[in-house]
Amino acid sequence: MVSTPALPTERRDRYAPLVANRLTGASSAYLRQHVDQPVDWWPWGAEPFEEARRRDVPVFLSVGYAACHWCHVMAHESFDDPEVADALNRDFVAIKVDREERPDVDAIYMAATVASTGQGGWPMSVFLLPDRRPFLAGTYFPPVDRGGIVGFPTLLHVVSDAWRHRRAEVVTQAEEFSDAVERHVSVADRLAPVPDRIEVPELRRRLRASVAKRITPAGGLGGAPLFPRPSLVLALAEGEASERASAFRVLDAMSHGGLYDHLDGGFARYCVDDEWRVPHFEKMLSDQSLLAEAYAILGRRHDVEEWRAVARSTLDFVVRRMAVAGGFASSLDADADGVEGGHVVWSPDVAAGVLDARPDADAARTRWNLHGSHDINGGWVPRLAPAAPFRTPTELLDVEDALRNQRSLRTQPGRDDKVVLEFNSMLARSLFATGDADDARRGRELLDQLAATHGGTTWWRTADHGAPATAGDLAWYVDALVSAYEVDGDDRWIDRATVVADYLLDHHWDGERPRAGRPDVGGGVFLSADGVTDVPWRVKDVTDGSVPSSYAITARSLARLALVTGDLDRLSVAQRLVGLLAALAGEQPAAVPDLIEAAGFAFEGVQVVVPGGPHPLTAQVRSLAVPRTVLITGSGRSPLLEGRREGWAYVCVGTRCSLPLADGEALRREIEAAL
Repeated sequence: MVSTPALPTERRDRYAPLVANRLTGASSAYLRQHVDQPVDWWPWGAEPFEEARRRDVPVFLSVGYAACHWCHVMAHESFDDPEVADALNRDFVAIKVDREERPDVDAIYMAATVASTGQGGWPMSVFLLPDRRPFLAGTYFPPVDRGGIVGFPTLLHVVSDAWRHRRAEVVTQAEEFSDAVERHVSVADRLAPVPDRIEVPELRRRLRASVAKRITPAGGLGGAPLFPRPSLVLALAEGEASERASAFRVLDAMSHGGLYDHLDGGFARYCVDDEWRVPHFEKMLSDQSLLAEAYAILGRRHDVEEWRAVARSTLDFVVRRMAVAGGFASSLDADADGVEGGHVVWSPDVAAGVLDARPDADAARTRWNLHGSHDINGGWVPRLAPAAPFRTPTELLDVEDALRNQRSLRTQPGRDDKVVLEFNSMLARSLFATGDADDARRGRELLDQLAATHGGTTWWRTADHGAPATAGDLAWYVDALVSAYEVDGDDRWIDRATVVADYLLDHHWDGERPRAGRPDVGGGVFLSADGVTDVPWRVKDVTDGSVPSSYAITARSLARLALVTGDLDRLSVAQRLVGLLAALAGEQPAAVPDLIEAAGFAFEGVQVVVPGGPHPLTAQVRSLAVPRTVLITGSGRSPLLEGRREGWAYVCVGTRCSLPLADGEALRREIEAAL
């Protein structure tokens, strides 16, 4: 649970009516961080906008998440300040939103922020009319004017003055912002579907060429700040020898640098430099899941034990540090005891206290970079030399334990315990990707738990039913269910995936649903469901960011489900999603890498059929970890199992299937030929 410093007694007395405010008992740890502030915060909903209309004041919307460092900074600098609170409470209605609970709200107003400033980020600070239209947007604002950036108190005064004395200008600006938001949220509607055959291999080639240009000699994915983008690395790893080498360089650089926590495990959100040296210390469940899956897949595909070790260590960290009742927590904070990275960074004195009396001190300093020039806050971020093994050598295990024990004595970062369907479904997929039986058991248990806590006649994003499920939540869950079926061939996973996929299309699809005889209809998927009425626009989430877009995962999950069930109508929906964005994929492939991956399943998917129970041939298929392939096994109802002999394998593409194969090497060659 994330803790929040208490208000001084005199401030509690002054703001006693607000201490037990509307955020008390909120499902979001981020909202609860702001409970004791003097600002009269409202959660998102109809009521604060009605209040703004009644009082004839604008709305101030603050969006962030529990692990966000700069959200904490602005909270302490501005929202804890009584004078700032006076201005907010007097002249505005203030709303707090957790972007992880309401990604649809975040997406709408992030579009306004990017239109206003050219870039986005959190905390996001947006001023709205009482009808929810934005008229001014930014991110972090300092407590005083500095460095050419207006201070937050100054901004509040300027906005309030404009509202009172230049209302027409404010409304005009809102109309301009609304046009920009409308263009963003409807980008999929303004793209002409590609009418001709979609050349998926050419899309992949363009994507690899685009990504290869970004790779730096240090294994960076462009300039600072550096974000891990596993989908880009996976795409590049399919290419020619030079492209594969670039992808492998990125994998090694991320796992050896400061992005990875070499004493506690897990990946940070991003690095602030261009060489993966100094992280921004928050840890997100989504990053752990996506990166663990990428390392597991490529470790199996290329038989690299070190990458498998990275995946193993990352998943062990998640199980150890992020397990909560009903699933896994969404994040760990960037800050500890009010200091960014205070739980990770080693000061010279603290490092000396652990190492100086030990005979292996020099070797430890060399392995974990506890020497030389400082990285941040007068200390060092542990990272490995490029040639160092990822696993700690046996002779340094004792000193590793000593360093880890000392670090455990420090104040630890807060944890956001909400169980998000999307992030937990990602984790289930990564557990299935390792090929380990215990991981597969954990993945199945997690999927069953999510069905019990997030599902029913209505699906929810969070276990407490505080936020409705998005298209991304549902699509990731379907995708994880298909992965569970690939592991054990049990029809119950496909039965559940079919129900959830139908729910997704019933509540998120725009227009007529495509089918095999009528494939060119429908406008794609909305992020929010048709029953969500508290947002001014329904967003179509089409470009990939820190997580794949809901468009891409919907296409991938429906295509994979269609391939294992032989459902051509469902495959038509996946193909329609790709067709709607094929022009964007051709022009800006790096903006939609996960859609291009989904296109491979939708148009070129390979079905490997191995009837019956566990068999060496199924193990062979899993060990190859080849792209664009689904495994159909067991003795269930899939039409591809009908009339086929146990103990033999068949490789199918479209309507063509290979002759029965009983030899693992022959099976490998047939799969590679099909790709």
